[in-house]
Amino acid sequence: MNIAPPTPKGFRDIKPEMAKKRRETINKIVSVLEEYGFEPIETPTIEFAETLEGKYGEEERLIYKFTDRGGRKLALRYDLTVPLARYVATYNPSLPFRRYQIAQVFRGENPQKGRFREFTQLDFDSVGSTNPEEDAKIVAVTIQCMRDLGFKEALMLINDRANFSDLPGEVVRAIDKINKIGEEGVVAELVTGGMSQDSAKEAVEKIRSQKPTENLQQIFKILTDKYNLKDGIDFKFDPTLARGLDYYTGAIFELKIDQQPSSLSVGGGGRFDNLIGSFAKKDIPAVGFSFGLDRLLEIL
Repeated sequence: MNIAPPTPKGFRDIKPEMAKKRRETINKIVSVLEEYGFEPIETPTIEFAETLEGKYGEEERLIYKFTDRGGRKLALRYDLTVPLARYVATYNPSLPFRRYQIAQVFRGENPQKGRFREFTQLDFDSVGSTNPEEDAKIVAVTIQCMRDLGFKEALMLINDRANFSDLPGEVVRAIDKINKIGEEGVVAELVTGGMSQDSAKEAVEKIRSQKPTENLQQIFKILTDKYNLKDGIDFKFDPTLARGLDYYTGAIFELKIDQQPSSLSVGGGGRFDNLIGSFAKKDIPAVGFSFGLDRLLEIL
């Protein structure tokens, strides 16, 4: 029997049944996005490596980098947010600029259930305003998309990176894993990194005791008053949510398929007010969210 060559580990073919389901899911999400004024753009699969470098913290090691025949250092896009920042700096669109993009991204991580080295993101962002109305819009649009897809108990966890302003990066990155490895696992990781047992426990307890910032209180009020979302059902404050990417500056979001914080995440995002400015050389605030389509489809 003729055996075809395999695909590389973490890369896969999409069969017709899944491809159709993917298209149906995308269409439902896009219909909501366009209802709220988001427009489509597309960016290249390959960027100059220096465009992506220095944006992802310790996750930068997962970027696929290579050198072409001309000696240029290139990379496959890691996400759609940094390419958006470059796009805005390049074309200077009228603000506020609300866009969405659906595309493949690439990460050299260990493949496991629901995680691949090539996967599809559906990313949408609002660029040009620091108004908490934009943060609330991102959350409300996400929840409406999930309800339209049939996820009646989907929950958006929300925090503010300001709650971590006086903590070292390694503490923040460890805390972000608390729903996966538990409090004891976080403390053990911090101790392994050089903290004393008492200091590690104190750091975890300090974070657990944080309250919503004034910024979050404004966002929550808009969500309840304008969008009729319910605190604790549609969205919830989670003081341990950190999001590992270095470019987040304010409100941060993580989407769960149900009411349990330890459940599978199917998307995330937040405010990144400094990223675009690193390319445009002027302040251009932004906030956005990205669905992990592959995880969504596995559940559907």
